[in-house]
Amino acid sequence: MGAPGYYFRDGGTTPTDEINPNSEFRARLTRATRPPTASSRGPLGQETSTSHILATQGNVKGAVHEAGKEDHITNLGWQKNAKGVDQLVAGLDNDDLWMLIRRFNKQTFHVKAIPQAPPGGLDLNIADEDEFSPIKLRANIERLYMTVIVGLVAAFKHVVRLRSWREPRRTAGFAGVYALAWVLNLVLPTLLTTIIVLITVPQARDFLFPPAPIALVNSKTGGVQTPKAGVLGSHDSVTGAPEKYKGEAVEQEASNLVSSVATVAISSAAGRHDQGEPDHEKSGSKKLDKHAPDPTSMATSLADASSAASGGQPDAHNDKTKQPMEDAVWAKMRPAMHIVGDIADGWERFANALSPVPPFDENKRLQLGAIFAPLLLLSLFLKAAWVVRGGWFIGGAIFFTDPLQQRGIALLNEKIPDWPKYLELRNTLLKGVPTNAQLTITLLRIGEANRAPLIPPPSSAEPPPEQPAELDKQALTENGLDASHSEIEDAITVDRPSSAEGGSAHANDAGAAPKKKSGIGAKIVSAFKHTTGAGIETKLTADNARAALGSTHAKQKLGILPTKAEMQRKPKEGPVEFKGRHNGRRGAVYVDSSISPATADGHPESPCVYFSTDLDGDEIVESISPKNLKWAVPIKDIKEIKKIGGLGWKARIIVGWATDREIKDSIVITDKYGKEYKATALAERDELFNRLLAMGQQVWEAY
Repeated sequence: MGAPGYYFRDGGTTPTDEINPNSEFRARLTRATRPPTASSRGPLGQETSTSHILATQGNVKGAVHEAGKEDHITNLGWQKNAKGVDQLVAGLDNDDLWMLIRRFNKQTFHVKAIPQAPPGGLDLNIADEDEFSPIKLRANIERLYMTVIVGLVAAFKHVVRLRSWREPRRTAGFAGVYALAWVLNLVLPTLLTTIIVLITVPQARDFLFPPAPIALVNSKTGGVQTPKAGVLGSHDSVTGAPEKYKGEAVEQEASNLVSSVATVAISSAAGRHDQGEPDHEKSGSKKLDKHAPDPTSMATSLADASSAASGGQPDAHNDKTKQPMEDAVWAKMRPAMHIVGDIADGWERFANALSPVPPFDENKRLQLGAIFAPLLLLSLFLKAAWVVRGGWFIGGAIFFTDPLQQRGIALLNEKIPDWPKYLELRNTLLKGVPTNAQLTITLLRIGEANRAPLIPPPSSAEPPPEQPAELDKQALTENGLDASHSEIEDAITVDRPSSAEGGSAHANDAGAAPKKKSGIGAKIVSAFKHTTGAGIETKLTADNARAALGSTHAKQKLGILPTKAEMQRKPKEGPVEFKGRHNGRRGAVYVDSSISPATADGHPESPCVYFSTDLDGDEIVESISPKNLKWAVPIKDIKEIKKIGGLGWKARIIVGWATDREIKDSIVITDKYGKEYKATALAERDELFNRLLAMGQQVWEAY
């Protein structure tokens, strides 16, 4: 498969405003310059960050590296839905890779280029001026659950297993070592030695703390239990719920957690300020969004109703405290969102330092272990009384020297304005250690550097199987888990109700259809849903007619809902062509990742991204006439990429509920001259976003 290319025909004219032979835009495209390259294998050029350097070194083996030996774009299986795909990156299972990409898609939806790499060397850090929105808070809380909370639950269950004496040999070993250390007054040195061993020797972790599925271990007794989901369908989730692909159960738990919190979380669950709402004046969704009910007002309305029932004042117009308190709460949400994100980032960095993923090396783990070596030596000579007295002295000095501290801070602010950044863990102890997002973009860049874009995560409309996940019972019992094979089998197997307990024994079989609700309430909701869906279809049909008459508002909404035929087949697109629309016109966004300079006869500089109404699949686009080329942007000129919704957040909820169809969203690309280029109705928007993000030399900052 070849990379697409295109050229302007000699003497061609352009009837549209997007491409004009005499325009400044055309002059920029035909600039006869070629970006410096660090590798001949791909478009990644100037090594502007640690991520770029690692991506272009070529040290990572696997199917991606093998494809890099070719001189054209290699499709590693985008249309195979991950079936029969070789290992893409050596040292990282495909399931883990796709889990990283899937979570990256939910976390990252707006980036801007910055002039140089940050102090830590890795880009895609969260911008300090990042504005608050509930959808961002939701993403950060979900990350906090998937990383920190699940990790703490797993650690707690390890402690419970150890204290329960259900694994007597292991517990006795820990107790014996502790007793000996206490007798010799070496408790602290022993603890520090254990930490150093756990950090530097990965094999010691499984030896001292044998792994077991989180949901299988009882948090009170340390023995086995039936998972809360009724079946052990996943190993790393708290409920043990079944999953189609690795990591989905934890992601669903995190989503349900956010959906259960109070007013701000309700706004997040509803998707308010959804990843860059469309411009109402341009998209035409203002009317639909204006008349849609506000789901976030439900909590406030319920609170007002409860207050009125208790004798409170229901008149909100005379309540002078309501609006100020709401403003104060929302104003504090931005720093709270950053704190949650920083905690999740720190946890991910420590995890990636202890268990590095290619192409990141393992030296950081040894450096972390070396930090505890001086503490270990000091603990052998320092007396406990000295440590206590020293701690009290430091505490008193901090408390009573505030004027000196303020003068010192003022001096630092004058001499080194950004000095706090240099003290952050990401720029000191964990310098060069990535978060999961930074790891993901590095892996995506490796694919682009080898002209083999990473395959998107697999998807399926089928529910996860109601059957236990694969489990090595022999290894569990040999590692000390206090349970027989039959007890483990009983705990992880799906519970089936007997015929005596309420009907057929096969009522809950995987193939059985769920019973439909037949109450009057369900019928009313069903009728309302059917009526709303019919109204939406009528509105979209009217938009087609308005668009044909030239309405810009209506054009922005064309194609955002897939047809029934598209839903049935839904083929995977990419890695070169991504079908969408521009000003209502059907076409596709093409990603040209070849390396070629601009020429005076009209050949644009590559790599670049462009939109054309010619649909030629993933084959080479031999010729595109100016009238079919709507816009084109060299990759190196991109300064901002933003995902935006196809509808406003309230209209999105109503349309999704009434039609049960996934809304196709849009993407906006801004070049260094401030000009915006938009493509709408993109079924594979995340995949296009990831390719554009990973292709260039830019150092990104997330918003």
